[in-house]
Amino acid sequence: MKQLLQEIKPIVEDIFQHLHTHPEISLQEFGTTEYLQQLLKDEGFHVETFEDSTGLVVTEGTGDYCVGLRTDIDALWQEVDGVYQANHSCGHDAHMTIAVGALLVLKKLGYPKSGRLKVLFQPAEEIGAGALAFLDKGIVDDIDYLYGVHLRPIQEIGHGYSSPAIMHGSSKTVNGSIIGTEAHGARPHLGQNAIEVMALLVQAIHSIHIDPMVPHSAKVTMFQAGGESANIIPGNAVFSLDLRSQTNRVMDKLLERVEKVIRSVADLSEVTINTTVTSETVAAEVDETAVEIMASAITETVGEQYLAPPIVTPGGEDFHYYTLKRPSVKATMLGLGCDLSPGLHHPKMTFNRDSILTGIEILVRTVIKTIEKLESGD
Repeated sequence: MKQLLQEIKPIVEDIFQHLHTHPEISLQEFGTTEYLQQLLKDEGFHVETFEDSTGLVVTEGTGDYCVGLRTDIDALWQEVDGVYQANHSCGHDAHMTIAVGALLVLKKLGYPKSGRLKVLFQPAEEIGAGALAFLDKGIVDDIDYLYGVHLRPIQEIGHGYSSPAIMHGSSKTVNGSIIGTEAHGARPHLGQNAIEVMALLVQAIHSIHIDPMVPHSAKVTMFQAGGESANIIPGNAVFSLDLRSQTNRVMDKLLERVEKVIRSVADLSEVTINTTVTSETVAAEVDETAVEIMASAITETVGEQYLAPPIVTPGGEDFHYYTLKRPSVKATMLGLGCDLSPGLHHPKMTFNRDSILTGIEILVRTVIKTIEKLESGD
């Protein structure tokens, strides 16, 4: 397999370079979808696209059982050198490259010899909407085992190490608005100061405490109020909250408490506060058999000394909707150590690109081992 990887290395490098330099944000991955579609069709794969959404699915082979790979295809929108732009600072360009590379190697090895292989190029992971959209299309309904991959930062795992599971936490983004009454700076009693309301809300949110054994947090990440006139007390404002929890159970309690304190602050301040959950992901629920298979693939690829334990991280991933919504799907996600720094979502994020070949080999071995297990009926 090492020889095959070296044979496709120039192709893989070209694919990564194109994807890295053509980032597109969630639900606008039109060029990315078109590029992948043409690339995979030229390689002889059966590609399915969708009229109502970006993204695509490759299906190979026939048979009753199905092994799936999933990659995300969207980029972030962030400030880079003073300019806001689409930017692949979460590694999705590498994830796509790994998925395509795995397809190329498996084809050269003649897999799947039986059963089916389905590779999901999923849009809109960054806004937590892509997995749910693919679920609505029934794309994973026939999948027995599903595997994902995500580059991991140096804060979590060292270069050369790989983990057979990423225990992501649950996350929610809450957008809100405060609707009060503006007043003259000399007559504050005639209105409601949205800044003071927000100050109360910040303190109330910080006073929320749930199970201390489960990491969780709620914090204000955006607040805007007032205009250019400093003698006007602003009555209206908009804000965003970021909620995190390591388990789905605690996330439910956290959201309930946040909503309660918002109602209390609104009543106390005599204003209206409207909120909407605009994006969310669920905590990981991985399958132990899938983890064991991937651990074996990691050991064969990099050696047992570079097999890392499952990674517990507060970050979110919509990959885990697949198992939450379809419990029959056995899934886990490869955590790939790659000297990624300074960190995920940093505008200048970099990683060791040689790790792409390592990721390809691990996923190829994982697919083969899973097919063999399904063939044996275990």
